[in-house]
Amino acid sequence: MTDHYAKAQSAADHIRTYADITPAIGIILGSGLGHFASHVESPIRIPYADIPHFPKSTVEGHSGHLVLGHIAGVPVAVLQGRAHLYEGHSPADVIFPTRVLGLLGCKTLIVTNAAGAISPHLNPGVLVAISDHINFTGINAALGPNEPRFGQRFFDMSAAYSRRLRGLAIEEAARHEFLLTEGVYLAVLGPSFETPAEIRAFRTLGADLVGMSTVHEVIAARHMNIEVLGLSLVTNMAAGVTPAGAEESEQTINHEEVIETGKQTEKQLASLLTALIPRIAKQN
Repeated sequence: MTDHYAKAQSAADHIRTYADITPAIGIILGSGLGHFASHVESPIRIPYADIPHFPKSTVEGHSGHLVLGHIAGVPVAVLQGRAHLYEGHSPADVIFPTRVLGLLGCKTLIVTNAAGAISPHLNPGVLVAISDHINFTGINAALGPNEPRFGQRFFDMSAAYSRRLRGLAIEEAARHEFLLTEGVYLAVLGPSFETPAEIRAFRTLGADLVGMSTVHEVIAARHMNIEVLGLSLVTNMAAGVTPAGAEESEQTINHEEVIETGKQTEKQLASLLTALIPRIAKQN
């Protein structure tokens, strides 16, 4: 065993001592979205600090618990919060929980985040299905010696975000009478928010959303051949971006705004996921 594999297996084995559950779907909850875990039936909550080798989140809005249980009869593992590179974590730490989810048995990963809108046609409070991403963090979490038990050395990322899962999510959103649009997510290192000049450059690159997470977890999931659905909650307009039809104005961006918008949209996200998860499980 390589060190990374041994540590991930150790964490998975420890988690199994809490419950005899093989989760079919893993869910990572981003800033302000952690309350969704309250919808897990008969939950077993495990603090990250109690799991061997698990990274601890230090960011407000990331409570740091693994929640095992069921949603609409489907066994799930829900991560309330994540580790970020900007906290000082290594890339291996950032993807460690994703590796553990895979070893626990997850075949599908639903990854959520809070994001700034680069497209002026996206407004705060809107959910977006991620169609693709641009990794602008300057690092790839799969670097270093390859562990073949996780996956191949070189792996395809042409369909990093499952078109099938996006289609199901868009259908389910329509049933709940709201529009789930698609967009390209660009990840930066953080922790500072972006400058207006950077946002103009990112728009030129084809990005619709910007954030500080997600891409490395998705890379790790695809390395393990886990199917991925990505959902971004637009919590603010990115620097220098004015919503379509609105007058230009000076604005500041802060994390409190991100958390508050997440709380306001949690009900919509919860209704979408609780209806979507059994449909995903049925088709797997």
